[in-house]
Amino acid sequence: MAQSITEWLQQSRLIVVAVDADAGRVRLKSEAAVCSDLHCGAETVVTTEDGAVDLRAINAGDIVKVEEQGGRARRIVVVRRAWDELTSPEF
Repeated sequence: MAQSITEWLQQSRLIVVAVDADAGRVRLKSEAAVCSDLHCGAETVVTTEDGAVDLRAINAGDIVKVEEQGGRARRIVVVRRAWDELTSPEF
């Protein structure tokens, strides 16, 4: 059975648990409640509603999408901010 766009979005969305910008690590939790550490380098681009910035722009609770290459994060896109999630009618 083909997966709907809603199902795909729910499965691909990751929630930021913690950020250690100095060490270049982001801990993420999937919808399946599985946590994993993402290792980022200087080449990792973080994209927010304000434009491209660094890891310090990511907050715990933010929902992100990650593009990886060679086991490292190439691009992290903030899909929804934690404060937007908490004020959502879905919450």
